[in-house]
Amino acid sequence: MSSASTMRRVSLRNLAAHKVRLVLTVLSVVLGTSFVAGSIIFTGTISTAFDNIFDKVALGVDTRLSPAESRASGVDTAVLDRLEAEKSQLGISKIVPRYSATVTIAKADGTALQTGGAPSVGTAFTPPAEALSTTESMLEPGGRAPVGTGEIALNASAAKEAGLSVGSTTTLVVSRGAATPMKVTVVGIVDLPQDTGGYVNVQVQESVARQLFSADDRPAFIEMAAVPGVSATTLTDRVQAAFGDDYKAQTGAQVRQEEKDRVNQFLDVFNYILLAFAAIGLIVGTFIIYNTFAMIIAQRVKELALLRAIGAGRGQITRSVLLEAFVVGLFGGLVGLGVGVGLAAILKAVTTSTSGLPSAPLELTPSAVIACMGVGIVVTMISAYAPARRAGQVSPVEAMRESATDGASSLRRRTLAGAILGVIGVAVIGIGTSGQGAKYASTVGGGALLMIIAVVLFAPALSRPLVGALGRVLGAPFGKIGRLARTNAVRNPRRTAATAFALTLGLMLVAVVGTFGSSLKGSIDTAINKNLSADLVLATSDQGALPTSVVTAASKAQGVGTAVSFRIVAAKVDGQAVSGISPTGDLGAVTPYEMLDGASKSIPSDGMIVSEKTSKSKGWKRGQVLTFTGYDGATVPVTVSGIYKDSQILDPWQMGEGAYEKLVPAGYRSDLLVLVKAAPGESVDALRTELTAATKDFLTVQVEDRAQFVGQASSQIDQMLAVLYGMLGLALVIAVLGIINTLALSVIERKREIGMLRAIGMARAQVRRTIYVESVLIAIFGAVLGVILGSGIGIALVRTFRDLGITTAVLPYGLIGITLVAAAFVGVLAALWPAVRAARTNPLEAITDA
Repeated sequence: MSSASTMRRVSLRNLAAHKVRLVLTVLSVVLGTSFVAGSIIFTGTISTAFDNIFDKVALGVDTRLSPAESRASGVDTAVLDRLEAEKSQLGISKIVPRYSATVTIAKADGTALQTGGAPSVGTAFTPPAEALSTTESMLEPGGRAPVGTGEIALNASAAKEAGLSVGSTTTLVVSRGAATPMKVTVVGIVDLPQDTGGYVNVQVQESVARQLFSADDRPAFIEMAAVPGVSATTLTDRVQAAFGDDYKAQTGAQVRQEEKDRVNQFLDVFNYILLAFAAIGLIVGTFIIYNTFAMIIAQRVKELALLRAIGAGRGQITRSVLLEAFVVGLFGGLVGLGVGVGLAAILKAVTTSTSGLPSAPLELTPSAVIACMGVGIVVTMISAYAPARRAGQVSPVEAMRESATDGASSLRRRTLAGAILGVIGVAVIGIGTSGQGAKYASTVGGGALLMIIAVVLFAPALSRPLVGALGRVLGAPFGKIGRLARTNAVRNPRRTAATAFALTLGLMLVAVVGTFGSSLKGSIDTAINKNLSADLVLATSDQGALPTSVVTAASKAQGVGTAVSFRIVAAKVDGQAVSGISPTGDLGAVTPYEMLDGASKSIPSDGMIVSEKTSKSKGWKRGQVLTFTGYDGATVPVTVSGIYKDSQILDPWQMGEGAYEKLVPAGYRSDLLVLVKAAPGESVDALRTELTAATKDFLTVQVEDRAQFVGQASSQIDQMLAVLYGMLGLALVIAVLGIINTLALSVIERKREIGMLRAIGMARAQVRRTIYVESVLIAIFGAVLGVILGSGIGIALVRTFRDLGITTAVLPYGLIGITLVAAAFVGVLAALWPAVRAARTNPLEAITDA
């Protein structure tokens, strides 16, 4: 038998002989790789589900004609007339104009049907004889086509969710234009090929759709079928040539692919987020695996020395350790793949039930398997490489004579390198905080990376004084037990630092996210309380648009002094896309602002006022005439009548109503929100009751006071943070496992020492308390480093986002306090099993153990 084969057998038997060690090491690989597998499987599954839906979109369509500019209000009616006139010349057999708009429909109980993020659209019902596909207008038995303004057909899944059926009466609200809520009757249930959970499709007669869903009778796009003998590509080329660069002609296949690409682009972003957290888990896991293998090598030094003495070469020793790492990585990847499938199933179940995403069977793709296995093996091999090399370089004689210890010189070199990198990192972060924007934020990110590496290198030197100081304070109530725990915690600074760093990295990320979130909430709170004088705010519960009729209804409510709606303006100036606000009514009555250049506070109907920051950045001055070009081609000259002091609420500019109405067709106008000021002497509570009654039929309108409006904005941030904290919990779980792993191996390493203590009278409970205190000291050390590092990086990042309105850096003191307390709890939790194991050490067996 060859020596290589012998070494392989030794490696495999060593793994089999230490099952607990194997399981703990594998777990650190599993938690990282499972997120890699889960994210790829989940996004692949959702992508397949959308592909299945979009494969059924535009069925029977040979050519679709739509505006080249996606924000345009639709296709000019003259284009539709020309298509009808040149129908035979172009080779068209059928032409179907499509009208659509976002709508909300009431359920049987009168509340709004929530889609969970899926589209809720109104369209025109196409009679079967005019439809391009036989599956387009499939009415369920007992229903019929809608006729007139009071009738609708509803897709089957929405009807079921809303509790509506043929004959049901409900309310329909169009989310743009001046349309008021309509009482409608369901006269048909439509089976749609692309029907999926959450999707709502309300169909009305075409003449009604033109009135409700279009701007100046313009269809959103026009779909066509070719006559026999003319291919879809040929017809599309002819239509494109006929209508030039203002319009985009696509085949049905191109439309379906475009929809798929748009969704996949969103899913890619979601996948990158999941993979980023997987990377965090893997980075934390890397330190644990490294620490584990380093301790294993230290404990097996005599075994390895014996192998060297009987002829094993350095390379063979190194390869034997790497083989163990390969087996751990392979096994961890396999288990991680299985856990990833479960994780993807959970994500799918949650998202399909709460967000309106479609459902499909889980897709276990080869790429998910390869990525999971590859990442598990590579990360483990890299983590184990340094300990493996160290194992191969130990001299047999030295190993037999001495135990492996940290060399002071290497620790000095490491500490010096960490200090240098730390100084450079602080300098880079300082440069990043000197400006604003993505470039400076990236600079801060680079400095943060240097600081993390610096902490890795410098932490062993920090561990002795900091853990020692913590031990004197926290260990004091435990007397000699506390002093022994402190000694154990500081005796191997490399191990202590490596164990604590897993927690440091996790809590650093928590502190960064917490600081950013607290600062964002604090800035919003300050901005609203400082710049908003309105008593009440009208907005939608789903953060959608309000029809312009909401402000009309609100203005008629008893007790209203001023009602101002805010409408988004999207246009181009000098070929560059710009966006701002067009308020209706007396802006100063609901949100005070200070004019710096220009005497009048009122906004001229055909003019605009500009914030100080925008004036400087774009060079717009008082008296300058700007030409705004709407996405439908309308050009409107607008005079800058004044410059106002920067306001977070009113940034970047405010346009007069007259100019806005020239730019945006009536059917496409909508409000972002409505601010209401009570008339003098009127009760705000009474006014709120009146406004609630006046806007009840709009279904999604919420009437909030300023505190509730601030709370609503904060709750959205909290929801985002909750998701991030939940995902960062992965790193903390791995950190706990790291502490468990290290303590368990430390107990094995100190078996004879623990046996001696037991032999001279230490009780089992005292042994357990020693391990508990030691673990708590390590955990708090890691937590303190993480909180300090994360808070500093978080404050620096906040400073680079001042231009986005995050003006105040706020430390999450509550989170920091909870984190430090939780770290102590984590220390106790992580020590439970190692402490019990240590307490069960048999004194005689431990003392006689060679």
